Amino acid sequence: MKIALVQFNPVVGDLIGNANRIIEFCQQAVSEQAVAAVFPELAITGYPPEDLLLREDFINAVEKQLERISTACPLLTIIIGYPEKGEGVLFNSVAVLQAGELVANYRKQNLPNYGVFDEKRYFQPGTQARVFKLGSQKVGLSICEDIWTPLVCEQLKQAGAKLIINLNASPFEIGKTTKRENTVLSRVQETGLPILYVNQVGGQDELVFDGSSFVMSAQGVVVQRMPSFVEEMQYIDTETMNELAACNDAVLASSQLEGVYQALVLGVRDYVTKNGFKGAVLGLSGGIDSALVLAIAADALGADSVEVVLMPSKYTADMSNEDAIKQAEKLGVKHQVIPIEPAITAFSSMLESAFEGLANDVTEENIQARSRGILLMAISNKKRKILLTTGNKSEMSVGYATLYGDMAGGFAPIKDVPKMLVYALAKYRNQLSAVIPERVIERPPSAELAPDQKDEDSLPAYPVLDDILERYIELDQSRLQIVEAGYDPEVVSRVLRLVEQNEYKRRQAPPGVKVTSRSFGRERRFPMTSGFSQVLFSTE
Repeated sequence: MKIALVQFNPVVGDLIGNANRIIEFCQQAVSEQAVAAVFPELAITGYPPEDLLLREDFINAVEKQLERISTACPLLTIIIGYPEKGEGVLFNSVAVLQAGELVANYRKQNLPNYGVFDEKRYFQPGTQARVFKLGSQKVGLSICEDIWTPLVCEQLKQAGAKLIINLNASPFEIGKTTKRENTVLSRVQETGLPILYVNQVGGQDELVFDGSSFVMSAQGVVVQRMPSFVEEMQYIDTETMNELAACNDAVLASSQLEGVYQALVLGVRDYVTKNGFKGAVLGLSGGIDSALVLAIAADALGADSVEVVLMPSKYTADMSNEDAIKQAEKLGVKHQVIPIEPAITAFSSMLESAFEGLANDVTEENIQARSRGILLMAISNKKRKILLTTGNKSEMSVGYATLYGDMAGGFAPIKDVPKMLVYALAKYRNQLSAVIPERVIERPPSAELAPDQKDEDSLPAYPVLDDILERYIELDQSRLQIVEAGYDPEVVSRVLRLVEQNEYKRRQAPPGVKVTSRSFGRERRFPMTSGFSQVLFSTE
């Protein structure tokens, strides 16, 4: 049997638009003589629909579109994820549509409620396996998290399934593709059944779904892989798939940097286009962070849709302006120079009486950053182009950023990218074509808000800082564990205090693409007002 696997990029909440495109895929599958088409988890709504699921009008509209899809393609078996309304509850379900009728329905049993997932807020778990007939073959259904434990697949084997179809909305993070394939391999080895793994693709707020769908034979061999970060439909013949040779591992073996970079590009593209912005604008400083963000934005949206602004102050080095202009010209994006000294002078004059008798400090540095923020937001508003902020995860972790200054904006592409990974991604992008000047990569990083300022005047060296932050934020290591790993106790204490003190800043930061195992936002929800530091640094 020829089955179409649809790696679908939905728009969350656009029920009619999603249904229209689902029908188009189904019609194409029929024209290619497929007997069935498989779509991802919650394909009709897009994932995650969040509190849209709590609206009765939304759920009623889902039912209408499910019926429309069913009647539009009666010659095809359609296997598709949707939220199912029960008696006063919702289920994360799969519908099997044949000849315009709902012939089978499966309710997800394992509801994830960790990391970015919050499914127990909306759904009740199912309790039974579901097998249906596709031609003469019994096919079992599972949804995303169901595949990560043996229970559901074992139920399907006991129910007589000869093939398992697993519908997914599994977001990207570093190393996730290998984890998925190893997990599915475990299920295949336990059951002896082939598995079709179909995943959503596309950006949705902070999340990027990478697709990377695949087919694993009963022998535990990946016989087909779909591309990462691309919406696509491919076909598999279930009669011959167990005889196919292992597919080329080039997709799985593609560099980790390539995967992260593609995730960032797709995340920016889908956030900007799905939200109807005309393009993007950003401040280009001549530093590594804004250089990488510009490359991502240009690759995501095209040079014609991106513009940059250089906003030098009296502390800005000539090489910063030279390198920024050089990169803008290489990428072919519009650029302009707006010096901020007139704004600094005006603000200083306005604040003179309020600051009388007080020495200069970080306040004056922040006024520079906020002057730039005002200019960029004005251009963003006027031209309906989203302002992309350029702060990285290392800075966001320790609060090395200015509220309403360099943190101003609508989307933060590298918010979850640590500083050392920023450098690695810049070098990777230059391997494709040299668009970031080498001097930007090689020079010591600086905010250029004071004479001869360097980041390391305020922070530990980035290799040290990034490792401490990973241990504390992503691995949940204690202060003592980090010190025992060989780090200076005073440095560790200082970094951890900065993390704890700056939750209020992170709450006010724009959303950004998740690429690590724990990003700021929905995945790490710490209180802004907290006495945890007393425990963190206690010797008792």
